[in-house]
Amino acid sequence: MAYSELIKNFEKIRDYIREFYVYGFRSREEYASLGSTRSYDDERRRVESWLEDYIAFRQTSQGKNVFISVDSRTIEHNPFYRAFKTKSFTDKDILLHFTLLDYLMVNGSSTIAEIQDGLYESYPQIFAGTWPDESTIRKKLRELQDMGIISARKEKRRMIYEPVHEHIDLKEWIHALDYFSEQAPLGVVGFFLLDKLPAHESLFRFKHHYLMGAIDSEILCQLLVAIDEHKKIQLTVKNLLPDVEGDFLTYINTPVSIYMSTENGRQYCMGWNEAVGRFYFSRLDRIVKVELLKEDPDFEKLSDQARKERDRLWGVSFGGLEAPSEPEHLEMVILVGKGEGYILQRLEREKRCGRVENLSPGRYLFTADVYDAQEMLPWIYSLTGRIESIRCSNPAVTDRLYRELEKTVSYYE
Repeated sequence: MAYSELIKNFEKIRDYIREFYVYGFRSREEYASLGSTRSYDDERRRVESWLEDYIAFRQTSQGKNVFISVDSRTIEHNPFYRAFKTKSFTDKDILLHFTLLDYLMVNGSSTIAEIQDGLYESYPQIFAGTWPDESTIRKKLRELQDMGIISARKEKRRMIYEPVHEHIDLKEWIHALDYFSEQAPLGVVGFFLLDKLPAHESLFRFKHHYLMGAIDSEILCQLLVAIDEHKKIQLTVKNLLPDVEGDFLTYINTPVSIYMSTENGRQYCMGWNEAVGRFYFSRLDRIVKVELLKEDPDFEKLSDQARKERDRLWGVSFGGLEAPSEPEHLEMVILVGKGEGYILQRLEREKRCGRVENLSPGRYLFTADVYDAQEMLPWIYSLTGRIESIRCSNPAVTDRLYRELEKTVSYYE
């Protein structure tokens, strides 16, 4: 790779990939007004060293805009996983990591005193006289234990450390890894396991391949841990509220579930927001930091309540920052002609929490009670020409619909 400097702050890379390479709307000159051109150039070279096969650019009146161009039908593996191979470390840290593993694989079960003496005897030249103390070794052993690479047991007053031997033939899982590394949440795990297998051509290509979720894997993992352990979290998110000062917002949340859009691949966390006393969705690509707090004693009760709330959700909106009031009621009559049974099948398939009933031959009533009926508008637009009538308890929904239809008609006039 032409540029292989390791990084400390992965959040900076997440933001850079998303803002400058995916959206591709800022030029080098525009970035200079926010920071420095040197910073822009450093980050650009770093990212291009991972994604050089997917970099494109366009020349605009404001300057050269660089962006990522990927045809998901032609790639086997998500290129954004490469960013996770850039974690920084010190020379002594990485040396201790591998010498510890090497010693334990050769010598088996050992106490920390035996390990410390063994490192001195087995690797006299590696550490160049700067030997790690017992505290440093113990901390590294704890890291390896947390990763599941070694195990520890107590015998009398001594801790015994030994390597974990997993007898798994990854070759038998090669096709499963190819699939789930691209489609499952935390597919980055499968991506790293594939590194242990010989190069091969995957059997799979994906028509709808949502790549950007890859760079949110660390955030997703922390949220799943919080859900599994029933813990509260402190979220730091980007501030998109124009009337609130500051670049970031921080609030306490109890996450209960993760949602993923089948339309665009965006990931959301549904959690109980203590500040406003209601459930709230947080987009993972806007979350900067997740800090695990104490266990929430009301987690089970909140989970049950969340399951009930889902019956009133069309997407991921509760209709504003205020606590949800009564759901908004929407109903519309859809016309289905002869030989158009596929329209009825589509209504049944896409109705989500709505209901479909037959009024008369060729006329079907669709009804839904949701917290935010405006979320339904993109779907309603797709039925234009088949809607006989539409009503909503929130007049802003139908007003917006009619405005958009009038604007569309004006284009043809």
